[in-house]
Amino acid sequence: MSLAAVLMAMAVALGAIGSHTLASRVTADRLTIWNTAVEYHFFNALGLFAVGFVCQFLPESRWARYSGSLLAAGIILFSGSLYAYVLSSARWITTLTPAGGLVLIAAWVLLAAALLRDR
Repeated sequence: MSLAAVLMAMAVALGAIGSHTLASRVTADRLTIWNTAVEYHFFNALGLFAVGFVCQFLPESRWARYSGSLLAAGIILFSGSLYAYVLSSARWITTLTPAGGLVLIAAWVLLAAALLRDR
């Protein structure tokens, strides 16, 4: 849950950077990409916080714990690759974005399975 709180704080800070610093330095298309990264970052970090609560009620659930790990990894892969692209213009880094999306989907599926199976 501590990691979730840190990731949420980072999402807010990165959103502010996008609005106040990047808006005048990158194209509108790149700013849209940045905002998408922030949105996914924030909502999945909030989800990680929820996973922490689930783990308190289902402390033996490996699937719930794996879900949290995958959410953190997915945020790094999905949002991180988009942040890196906007800041560096290194187009190749966006090859990680779809993998991050798949990891995020897997995390949510694992959480659903944990809640259905381990309750």
